[in-house]
Parts: sequence; C-alpha cells; structure tokens
Amino acid sequence: MKLTELKNIFHKELDAQYGSEEVSSFFFMLTEHHFGISRLSLALDNSLQISKEEETTLYLALSRLNNHEPIQYIIGQTHFFGLDFQVNQHTLIPRPETEDLVQWIIDDHQSLEQEISILDIGTGSGCIAISLAKNIQKAAVSAIDIDELTIDQAAENAQRNNVQVSFIKTDILGLDALVESYDIIVSNPPYVREQEKELMQKNVLQFEPDKALFVSDDDPLIFYKKIAELAFNSLSTNGKLYFEINEYLSEETKEVCEAAGFIKVTVKNDIFGKPRMIKAIRV
Repeated sequence: MKLTELKNIFHKELDAQYGSEEVSSFFFMLTEHHFGISRLSLALDNSLQISKEEETTLYLALSRLNNHEPIQYIIGQTHFFGLDFQVNQHTLIPRPETEDLVQWIIDDHQSLEQEISILDIGTGSGCIAISLAKNIQKAAVSAIDIDELTIDQAAENAQRNNVQVSFIKTDILGLDALVESYDIIVSNPPYVREQEKELMQKNVLQFEPDKALFVSDDDPLIFYKKIAELAFNSLSTNGKLYFEINEYLSEETKEVCEAAGFIKVTVKNDIFGKPRMIKAIRV
C-alpha cells in the first residue's frame, strides 16, 4: 500500500476527533519513528510503498489513537526542552509550561561559576532534572520519586541524554528531613483537584498516571506543605525552592511557602499568561 493512501485513511478515521492538522502531525510522527520516513520524504515522493508488516504497525497505531491514547505513549517518546525522553504509562507526559519552569531556573543560575546542588522532587520521566543537568554545567543533580518503575525510566532518560543524575526512590510524604543540603529544590508535584477532573482531556484521564496528577479536594496542597517544610530546613542560605503550581491555587500556595519560613516568594505566569510557577528564597 502507498503511504499516502494510508494517510488518507488516518484523516478519514481521525479528523473529526483531532482535526486535520493534528492527524497529519500524528501520521508523520509515526512514519518517522517506525520507518525513518520524514514529512519531506513523503512530500517529495508520494508513491512510497510500505510492507504488509509496516501497514499493520500503522493500523495498530490508528486503533490506539481512535481510543484516545496519547501519541507520546504510542511511539514511547516525547520532546522536552530540546531533548528526547522515553515515556510510558508510569510517567506523566511532560507539558510545555514545565519548560518555562526549567528556563526560569536556568536563567537564574546559568552564569554561576561555582558548583550547585539541585534536587528534583517527584521527577517522573526525569525531564526537569535532566534538562537542568544538561544546561547548568556545574550542577550536581539528584531526583526523587516514589515509584521504582518511574525511577527506572528516568534513569534510562538520563543515560539517553548523556547526563549524570542521582535517582532516589522514596516517599516524600514519609520523610521527616532531607539527608543532604541543596542550593536548589524544584518540584512539579500532583496538584489537580478531584473537582477539576471534568476540565481534563479524556486521554489524560484514561491513560496518564492518576498518582502523578491528582490530589484530594480535602487537602490539595499536601505535597506543597511537605516539600516547603523539608526545603526550608535543607536549603543553603539564599537557596531557592521552585514549584509548578495549580493556577487556581497560586495565592494559597504562596502562603504555604511563607508559612514554612520563606520570605521572598514570587509567583510567575507561564507562556499562556497563567500563574503556574513559584520561586521562594531562603534568606
């Protein structure tokens, strides 16, 4: 079968659900990932043929897309901050707004000449820790997650991107104190309240790990309270705590940081103009 014929089938099956432009993007991501055939190659030669086995591979992907599964899980990878990351059902798919958080940290520390220590709490795919290790030359980076399979995936991503990150499996809520002292602590913890589930996309609810996304309506800032407390007691003088936050709870999260002892607390908007980040300085 010609690839262009199968591309037309993708559009017929998926356009109503995703829109034509996104379906085209999906199709080219799949052909590039599975067969090394780029969008340009197909544009230059619309007579390109694929084997029955390759055809089956694309039909399976089509079925998964019809079932709302994220394309990142189908191909098993995604891009974040110019780097490639493997993702699976144990890891949250990195979001573009989290790149803003990473950029903020890099902008604050890229010109430093001395070595700094960084801890990423709730690392998931490792996207924050690995991006910081890649872009802050004298950073010694560690990362924590509660799930062993998630840690395994993050460690593979660190190796894939040629950076050194020390990964630690632990439950942050069960800690009384952090063992080491750090110059920077960063976290993108679960922060979506149960009441906000109706605002989420269907494929997120169906496929991405609940434990990485949702918190109880009764105590939605549970992770922020714990991490702010631990951070205040383990950050060096003038050390910084960075959070990605729930846009609907920005003031409440700022108050959590202040209650933990932080004096200089700044809320920052993301690329969409929403209050989604906090920096708290320990003075």
